[in-house]
Amino acid sequence: MIESLKVKNLALIDEVSVEFGDGLNILTGETGAGKSIIIGSIALALGDRVPREMLREDTEGAYVELVFRVSGERITSALKALDAEPEDGCVILSRKITAGRSTARVNGEAVPASRLKEIASLLIDIHGQHEHQSLLSRRNHLGIIDAYAKDSLGDLRKRMAGAYKSFRSAAEAYESASLDTEQRNRELSFLTYEAEEIEAASLVPGEDEQLRQDYRRYSNARQIMEALGAAHDALGEGRQNAREQIAGALHELESVEEYDDSLKGFVEQLEEIDSLLGDLSHELAGRLSDDMTDEEALYRTEQRLDEITRLKSKYGATIDEILDSCAEKRERINQLTDYDAYLSDLRKQRDKAGTEYSSLADEVSAIRRREAAKLSAAITEALKDLNFPDVSFDVDFAETECDTANGRDEATFMISLNPGEQPKPLDRVASGGELSRIMLAIKTVMAEEDDIDTLIFDEIDSGISGRTAQKVSEKMHVLAAGHQIICITHLPQIASMADEHFLIEKSTYDNVTRTSIRPISEEESVQELARMLGGVRITQAVLENAREMRRLAKST
Repeated sequence: MIESLKVKNLALIDEVSVEFGDGLNILTGETGAGKSIIIGSIALALGDRVPREMLREDTEGAYVELVFRVSGERITSALKALDAEPEDGCVILSRKITAGRSTARVNGEAVPASRLKEIASLLIDIHGQHEHQSLLSRRNHLGIIDAYAKDSLGDLRKRMAGAYKSFRSAAEAYESASLDTEQRNRELSFLTYEAEEIEAASLVPGEDEQLRQDYRRYSNARQIMEALGAAHDALGEGRQNAREQIAGALHELESVEEYDDSLKGFVEQLEEIDSLLGDLSHELAGRLSDDMTDEEALYRTEQRLDEITRLKSKYGATIDEILDSCAEKRERINQLTDYDAYLSDLRKQRDKAGTEYSSLADEVSAIRRREAAKLSAAITEALKDLNFPDVSFDVDFAETECDTANGRDEATFMISLNPGEQPKPLDRVASGGELSRIMLAIKTVMAEEDDIDTLIFDEIDSGISGRTAQKVSEKMHVLAAGHQIICITHLPQIASMADEHFLIEKSTYDNVTRTSIRPISEEESVQELARMLGGVRITQAVLENAREMRRLAKST
């Protein structure tokens, strides 16, 4: 659940901080007070796109922070898998937004927006006005069924998608493999030439690096020999060489060693240095005896490097890649040589993958139909609770024209709102107010099957009033018994059910308009209900009516 929301420098908000409670959190206020900004702020913290009009030019940037209290083993495990393990039972989502960019963080660590959204999807479900219309799109209906049936489906959909990918790959390989005799002979001839060219080079992995080292040595042989000679002279052959200097120093110390025992260590070190210099001088002399100025060896090395470079330009950036290319060509040569057997093998692979896909698609379809029947019954009952006394809700399944990674099913929500009417597709029947209630019914049913703690409803009461509004308020109250609900409403029937009531206000000072949000007391809640009931003029009767609504709500 959401513990707190902080917003700074966003639209009409300077800085607000609000702590939400369990159960039903109601947000009300005058039209234009900024209720949409509060919900918009939450959506921004969850990774939604930042509307340019919400950014203020008079600040360095906006900041939104949501603190979630997390419970439940499944959600905790899922968050860990996304590297968002709760700290002290909390997950903090934040977003800093400037005109040029935005930075999202989870528990203080920067994350891409895609991962922020993935994490947020485990914690909260926002339902706004635009979702009413999403219900009319039939392509969304199958997703609702799959979400309801997630436990029964398990990993079947993932396996089915993998099988479909394998089937399409095998089918495309078989279709593209069909060559006539002339095409096959031409490809075979070309591949044989290329494979033999590579094989004739007798390449050895890593030899190009050794060749480059050899080339550097041969092409700089004169400089190397001169440097070796100079070093040899400096150590033991030239005038005032190092060994003579060391010998002189050793002689001086040995002449006085008997008078001071502490000099023995210096003498031993000089003897060791002299021995090392002798060995080094000997090794340098040995290198000098090797004549590295071998023009023939330089020429051969250069020619070999040129050949390898030419093969790299044709077959791969490294020797390993060239050899892999050769192996692939030999494999293709074998396929073309025994072409009928190759085609037969491809056909078997395609048919096997197709059979596996069909089996999984049939299994998924059966589960979808079984779970859709349960979903339909549950939604029907929920709709009756929302003042659709004679409703009939069902799911009509059809088969797609072609196989897809999501199976072979098309689903359409069918509904009849009046007695004797045949069910029709939802997009041909429901009005705006009816869609609000249908969506609430679906959300209620889905919430009972979901581990998401927090649900946000942004003006789900659109287009309803009277007895229907009362039914919606009762359904929201029932839903809030097991979930944290944050709801923006214009209806006093719904607002009266609040466990926590927040007032959103807009004020103007020094020609600057700002939006704020604060929790209100029981008496202030009654006053707000009276405003929603009576409008501008609030009479004593209206106040008594508001108090009665609160009293009845508490006794529900």
